[in-house]
Amino acid sequence: MARLKGLLKIQGTLDELTFYKTQDGHLVKTKGGVSKVRIATDPNFLRTRENGAEFGNAAAAGKLLRVAVRNLMMTASDNRVTSRVTQVMSLVKNHDLLSLRGKRNVGAGIATAPGKVLMQGFDFNLNAPLASILFKTYTVSTVTGVIAMVGLVPATDISCPAGATHVTLRGAWSKVDFVANTTEIEFTNSTNLPIGQTATTVTLTPAAVPAGTATGFFLLAVEFFQSVNGIQYVLNNGAYNALAIIQVA
Repeated sequence: MARLKGLLKIQGTLDELTFYKTQDGHLVKTKGGVSKVRIATDPNFLRTRENGAEFGNAAAAGKLLRVAVRNLMMTASDNRVTSRVTQVMSLVKNHDLLSLRGKRNVGAGIATAPGKVLMQGFDFNLNAPLASILFKTYTVSTVTGVIAMVGLVPATDISCPAGATHVTLRGAWSKVDFVANTTEIEFTNSTNLPIGQTATTVTLTPAAVPAGTATGFFLLAVEFFQSVNGIQYVLNNGAYNALAIIQVA
């Protein structure tokens, strides 16, 4: 794969070259490679098929999680979040110590303590990691899903971007079953605060406990707004908003 430079930007196939555009610019690669039929049937490609099956499981698991938290991701995610979620799911899958090679899966991996640790702290928006935005200590109950902060002072406990006048904190508790491919989610109340020196105790409580016994993901979102004539507008299309998995149980 090579990067295309110059004024002429081509997309498509020309002879043995394929030109295409990505987030990294205009790229070019040569055609060729092993046929799909051979990969699917040739014994020499057994390992390739096993790796492909496991990657497919990781990609599906990543999509399931993203679907579960889609409402929160709409205001806080970066343009590489899909590939990053798949990558961490692949690592989680490696903790499946029971299945045969080619059949290792995220459902078994996430059931282990190391698998859960890999997901904890995942940021959906690398442009605004939660740890670089929120400096106040918080607690999260894996029994009730309540996220609490005592004495939060927005002006000093939150790194607020220029132009922001208000900040909103909200959470969610999602249960994701990577074996049955099902999800449940309950959102907390939202707490909207002016960015100032007033200390506030923040309590974010889910509307209910999500149904099921699947893996629980506890999420916290921090969103910034600018008030103009009494109306709050999302700041810079949410580019500064943070969303992270703060606990997995």
